Amino acid sequence: MASKRQPDESVKTDKKKKKKKKTTCEETAELCSVVGKLIETSKNPGLGRTEPHIAGLRAALFGRFRSWLGEVLGVELEPTVDISCAKYEYTDVLLCHDDELEGRRVAFILYLVPPWQSSDGGTLDLYTTDSNFQPQSIVKSLIPSLNTLVLFEVSPVSFHQVSEVLTQDKCRLSLSGWFHGPSLERPRRHIEPPVPRSPHLPRDETLLLEWVNPVYLDISYQEQIQEEFEDSSEIQLKDFLKEEKFMEVREALRLTQIQWTRRGPPNKRCYEAASLDTLPQCVSACWELLRSEAFFLLLSNFTGLRLHYLCPADDDNDSKDEEKEDVLDGKAMGSSTESPSANTSREKEPSTPVCCGELRRWSHGDYTLLHDAEAARAEYALDLVLPFCGADWQSEFGGFTCYVANEEDEELLTVYPEDNSLALVYRDKETLKFVKHVNHKSSSGSANSFYDFSFVYYE
Repeated sequence: MASKRQPDESVKTDKKKKKKKKTTCEETAELCSVVGKLIETSKNPGLGRTEPHIAGLRAALFGRFRSWLGEVLGVELEPTVDISCAKYEYTDVLLCHDDELEGRRVAFILYLVPPWQSSDGGTLDLYTTDSNFQPQSIVKSLIPSLNTLVLFEVSPVSFHQVSEVLTQDKCRLSLSGWFHGPSLERPRRHIEPPVPRSPHLPRDETLLLEWVNPVYLDISYQEQIQEEFEDSSEIQLKDFLKEEKFMEVREALRLTQIQWTRRGPPNKRCYEAASLDTLPQCVSACWELLRSEAFFLLLSNFTGLRLHYLCPADDDNDSKDEEKEDVLDGKAMGSSTESPSANTSREKEPSTPVCCGELRRWSHGDYTLLHDAEAARAEYALDLVLPFCGADWQSEFGGFTCYVANEEDEELLTVYPEDNSLALVYRDKETLKFVKHVNHKSSSGSANSFYDFSFVYYE
């Protein structure tokens, strides 16, 4: 077994691995060049565009309307107004958020749409909040209407979304932005309790022989897998389970006896998780496989991570040399400032490998989002996803997992769900992940949902 992966070898902000940024709404060609000039102050009226429609809009927003709005609210609004144009087309969506950034006081949207109906999607949905100021459910949906101006106060409870555009024939065009002023006082952010972690279950290799494709139990093949994994920090192992076991679980996942619970809040996640005590026997056995001692050891063999006490320790001298080279070459990942001695010390600390996991169901409208609490808790971890999606599930439906660098928009890695393909990704403290919104296209075929086991393992 090769030596344990060093922190700088995880999925990280390597420019070579970055992919093209994906967006859910795009600025129109006409107004894209206008946006920068529209963001100005009433003290510099000569800097803006001179076209009558642009100049008129600027004068209206920056002048008497801003003064009137400030009087209505009893707040002195600043001369600066942010404004941009957004075009939403089929399957575009803007998921739940509160708009809160320093200085934003009033949000506005001016609709420039053709005749629009609720069946077209693209509504502005407003949320109720709970006692922790977290969004709960949609309380009101506003249908876009031509030349209609919508205003709402930006506050700790101003959660809203633009629902997915469902029409293929229309474009949802709008101007939107914020008036600035003194921010409202924000209560302490609610901190979710950490997800419980558990050590392995005492199950031996008999479980592996029963469930896992024999090719992955071959020691020489495990060495090849580890070599590839250590080179790229990720791998997908196709046909991982024995075919008969995979088919048995896939059929059982459709049984009505399984109780599914919607997970939220919607500013962080929206999908269903299974209640473990309602799982059919074969599904429960698959769950035990992924938590078993034998599987922890198998993952150690695949990755070189210390997920089992039988995994050999690194050679101290080799580790020090590698860490020294990494620092000299500037390979330290992200904004990490750990010294080689700190890394060595951290690796020498004895620990019990643990994991947490869930069985998830994904269907139209489901997703997860990046959020501040996740970034604050990020740590070195091995992600595992085992999908049950069927051959008809297409990548354009969404539901794939994206890895991004903290505070950056570009993707480092995308993992698409594929039947019986075990995905393993080792990430560091500066790498976050989210699951792409499952869009309306998923409702058009027979495969309108899929399932996956999602686990995270920690050394």
